Amino acid sequence: MLVGGQILGGIGMGATLSLGSLLAAQLSGSPAWAGTAATMSTLGAALAAIPLARLARARGRRVSLSTGAFIAGAGAVIAISSAALAIFPLLLLGLMLLGSGSAVNLQARFAATDLARPGSRARDLSVVVWSTTIGAVLGPNLFGPGETAGAALGLPPMTGAFAFSVAAQLAAAAVYLAGLRPDPLLEALKSGDRPGETTVPQSGLRILRSNARARYAVVVVALSHATMVALMSMTPIHLREHGASLTIVGFTISLHISGMYALSPVFGWLADKTGRLPVVLMGQGMLLTSLLIAGFAADSRTTVTVSLILLGLGWSASVVAGSAMVAESVSGQDRPAIQGVSDLGMNAAGALGGALAGPVLAAAGYSGLGFLAIALVAVVIGWTAIRAWGKAEEHAAAHQG
Repeated sequence: MLVGGQILGGIGMGATLSLGSLLAAQLSGSPAWAGTAATMSTLGAALAAIPLARLARARGRRVSLSTGAFIAGAGAVIAISSAALAIFPLLLLGLMLLGSGSAVNLQARFAATDLARPGSRARDLSVVVWSTTIGAVLGPNLFGPGETAGAALGLPPMTGAFAFSVAAQLAAAAVYLAGLRPDPLLEALKSGDRPGETTVPQSGLRILRSNARARYAVVVVALSHATMVALMSMTPIHLREHGASLTIVGFTISLHISGMYALSPVFGWLADKTGRLPVVLMGQGMLLTSLLIAGFAADSRTTVTVSLILLGLGWSASVVAGSAMVAESVSGQDRPAIQGVSDLGMNAAGALGGALAGPVLAAAGYSGLGFLAIALVAVVIGWTAIRAWGKAEEHAAAHQG
């Protein structure tokens, strides 16, 4: 059921971040505002993260996931209305509500770990992440059919794909509401992880203050997402300015999204077999390579496409390994709280990355954006190296003892 919901929910993702940026530039009258599409979407996901996590803790994943999908469907309706009325702030509201769909997709990956065994937690999580590939790759390639369907329905230009998003989100809500029985989180909380587990769950912020592993994992996921959103959200504008058609833009974004999700089971398997830190470093290496390609070869559509594929792969490895660490950094009753904070941090970082990417693109170009984003990767690599060194010293000391 989680896989089915992810496929349906993923259909709206490409249209939100790709057509949304083009529509924002059109309604605002300036490409500098294009980044607000990704900003508002990720801000909406950030604002929904903790309320949906609390709803999951109180009522279960079934109610939480279906509620988030309904809100996302309403956001797509508002986005279409904004284009018809030519009201830019209304578009921002619609994109923000659409971000709830991203929050649902993120929470669904944690739902896969509710009843997972410790030795397969990353793989179970990654399978649900992978299932998003089908809908997410299909979404950007619905630009052309969406325009045809939109014209037949009398919708404004560049909004037809949002109509598909409405239908997909409503279908996803129905799948979650009817299919997640028994509820995985409620079952996990009922059984409990440990005999002596506390009955009073901690807040997510309190966990971050006291738990170094949770703190590291949340930062890895947040900065990796910010890096991805910053570059990806500006790519449609960059390609359009260099004469690419909507079809080419959609195809490029679909390849990027394939990189984000298609190999996630491989990264999940590696994270279970080799450990979380090596997979995080692998992901950061791919992100760094992507940014260097974008910096040095921004004028070639081929190299930009290669850069985006690597960007997606690096995001996948980092987020799968980091999310597994988030899920296992605390006991069962505290997981909804830390997962909500992690999703909040992830989307807040993405919103900031998208917000800054537009002015950076206008001032320094696509190449400058690529080079500046390397600073985010450097933070994660440095912190990961410190943790790896510390674990190596602990292992050596234990061996000597």
